[in-house]
Amino acid sequence: MILLQAGAAAGSGMSSILMIVALIAIFYFFMIRPQSQKQKKINNFRAGLSKGDKVMTAGGIYGKIREIKEKTVVLEIADGVRITIDKGSIYESMQDVADTGNDPQANK
Repeated sequence: MILLQAGAAAGSGMSSILMIVALIAIFYFFMIRPQSQKQKKINNFRAGLSKGDKVMTAGGIYGKIREIKEKTVVLEIADGVRITIDKGSIYESMQDVADTGNDPQANK
């Protein structure tokens, strides 16, 4: 009788472990993996920046890249107006904005 109770308890523990493993797999495939893929895409985009690209910054400033340094980018936001920003604050190109239909130039 004691052996039957021990066997039932062991089976219950095994199902608990399987449930925990299933939850970890769900978190990985629905939260961690998509975020890491998104970050990889952003990093590839930033690595592929070149002079003349039209970009948008994290602060919502649109401009054209005039110079690329190691960690910064010089953006021309109007004729003769240039600002230096961190490379990490550039998020999407104007082409991406046009593809999604959220073109800020259309509001003017």
